[in-house]
Amino acid sequence: MSTDERDRISAFALRVWGYKQGEMVSLMLHLGDRLGLYQAMAGQAPMTAAELAAATGLHERWLLEWLRGQAAARLIDTEDGESFQLSPEGAAVLADSQDLSFAAGAFAGGAAPPDVVDRLADAFRSGLGLTFDERGPAAAAAIERMTEPWTRLALVPLILPALDGVVGRLQAGARVADVGCGSGVAVCAMAAAFPASRFDGLDPSQHAIGRARAKAAGFGLENTDFRLAKAEDLPGDHRYDLVLTLDCIHDMPRPAQAMAAIRQAIRPDGTWLIKDIRSSPSWTANLRNPMLAMMYGLSVTGCMSSGLSEPGGAGLGTLGFHPELAERMCREAGFSRFAQRDFDDPVNLYYEVRP
Repeated sequence: MSTDERDRISAFALRVWGYKQGEMVSLMLHLGDRLGLYQAMAGQAPMTAAELAAATGLHERWLLEWLRGQAAARLIDTEDGESFQLSPEGAAVLADSQDLSFAAGAFAGGAAPPDVVDRLADAFRSGLGLTFDERGPAAAAAIERMTEPWTRLALVPLILPALDGVVGRLQAGARVADVGCGSGVAVCAMAAAFPASRFDGLDPSQHAIGRARAKAAGFGLENTDFRLAKAEDLPGDHRYDLVLTLDCIHDMPRPAQAMAAIRQAIRPDGTWLIKDIRSSPSWTANLRNPMLAMMYGLSVTGCMSSGLSEPGGAGLGTLGFHPELAERMCREAGFSRFAQRDFDDPVNLYYEVRP
């Protein structure tokens, strides 16, 4: 074997092991978030493992190993491997769930449990993916943790006011459907902000609906109703002033039927807010996304799998519902007005759609 060939193999192997490293760093990120380590370090002077142990009540030796790993990943700063500091930007992204840049909640401890990995491997053979609930109850909790900060911080104060006439209707008393509501974060945020309106949350996941009902009860919200249902189960009587589909059209096995059902459920002067992944139909354009490999991994483990969980499912995948397709499908479903909105969300685009 020539030196050039050996160098190419070594470079390729390094790239592959880089992804294994990412898997391990992901788990450490989850533990840092779960154990409150980033929060304990935020805004503090450099800390030793002993000082972090005193602040958290955790074991020093375990913390030292975690701190050194985080420093090796360049997520925490150190000069000597003994004293460590979380930078202000690190605190914003890893510790502060009130910051729109917060990302630590996206790390749930692993790509998938072993039994789910086995079923995903089988899906490569059968072509039939897993439903959301077949990924287990932890999936609902992980999605909630990942999406909750942006939804809570941006939906009511930023996004809804940008939609023509929507806030006025909500203040006066409107009927709203959140289709694919997940654990009810958006519904609860809106219901608390607009007590005169009524909010229906629909989702095919019993795990998510259970969490949503518990969340609404915990907040004492009486203007919400959550039910186990798909978009196709919406009533066709044009009752809704506002319909939302937040990061879920690309997950649906039958998005065209879902969109047609939404058209029949919405009032002639109503508004449909779509939030979906920022993507392009062009591979070259998508390569500009520095997290592209992660997005495709999420698609295989979740989005595309869900979209192929029924025979004949569309299987759009995480990146499949790009703006061109979104507008075409909306018009095919009977909507006449389609406007793209950009709220500086690094992951998602928003569409304001009307009959």
